Amino acid sequence: MFASLFNWKTVLVLIAITIVCGTIVYSQYVAKQIAIKERQQVEAWVEAEKTIIQSTDSASIVLATKISTENKDIPIIETSITDSITGNHINLNEKKIAAHPNFLKEQLQLFKKYNPKPIEFILNDSLGTIMKYYYGPSTLLREVMWYPIIQLIIVALFVVIAFFSLQTNFKSNQNQLWASMAKETAHQLGTPVSSLEGWLEILKEKQENQSIALEIEKDVKRLLLVTDRFGKIGSSPKLELGNPYLQIVSVVDYMKKRSSEHILFSIQGGNTMQTITFLSPTLFNWVLENLIKNALDALEGKGKITITMQQNANQLIINISDTGKGIPTYLFKKVFKPGFTTKKRGWGIGLSLSKKIMEQSHKGKLFIRKSEPGIGTTFSIVLPLKTNPVEA
Repeated sequence: MFASLFNWKTVLVLIAITIVCGTIVYSQYVAKQIAIKERQQVEAWVEAEKTIIQSTDSASIVLATKISTENKDIPIIETSITDSITGNHINLNEKKIAAHPNFLKEQLQLFKKYNPKPIEFILNDSLGTIMKYYYGPSTLLREVMWYPIIQLIIVALFVVIAFFSLQTNFKSNQNQLWASMAKETAHQLGTPVSSLEGWLEILKEKQENQSIALEIEKDVKRLLLVTDRFGKIGSSPKLELGNPYLQIVSVVDYMKKRSSEHILFSIQGGNTMQTITFLSPTLFNWVLENLIKNALDALEGKGKITITMQQNANQLIINISDTGKGIPTYLFKKVFKPGFTTKKRGWGIGLSLSKKIMEQSHKGKLFIRKSEPGIGTTFSIVLPLKTNPVEA
């Protein structure tokens, strides 16, 4: 799947580069050809103006006038030999000329940058006056010049949309795969657990088996809880009113019995001990267990785990801190990706599932608030306080 996504990325990038390069080269060629033709048109227009001024032949004047009036797109400004504007110009915005006294001068500077070599002709007067004609690009030429940029934007949008579509599809398939695996696991566990419940009832019939049956019953209940948790992955669990503080106390008591005696647990409920909100106790407890297990792994048998809670107008914030080895900043986002783990054993799905449970099932958040190698890590759960399970 990863290789397939990478190949599609490569193909999209190569297609985009090919289109852009081809467009730029072709557009430059077309623009160059248009620019050559436009200079020829301006030269013809100048010759026509010269004929109109100097010729006495009526037929030549008529033809020159026709050529002169055919230019309706290329802007031209006439100047003297010293580049003083004479007032003769065509295809420029007359309203702007009237409203802005410096408009012609500004346009002249732009024309000089576009075509620093003007077209000249000498009048047949006693002084041999030289007139110069500067011109700018036509509307067609400007459109051709802008075309590669517009094309580049379109191609970029195409690549971005295609990439995000592929990425979204990949994530969707990945989520479906994890959900299917979880449900299949729950299904496979269902049969042996049911069988164990039957054997447990047989054991309870004899008094001498009561202590053994009691311990086995605890393990069976644990297996039922695990089955229930996996069965709810990928579905919308039914939320119910619960006290997050009591859930945390329950999970900490459970985890404390299964951790080193050199690890100190601390719960600071603050003003949240009586807070009630909608949640899925089974899944919420699973998230807590995953985070505490993660902290226990980081402590390596010795240290402190502190759980602090605080409440504002519409959120309950739960911080789970440890004094373990910490997480480098560049791994903050990677730790929540399925399959990512720094442990020698494990699938690397605990934090990924926990994040999905908080975001999808509880509409909350789970993230690393802070971490520093050698000092410790703080994970934060942000749980919305809701009076109705369907509230956003």
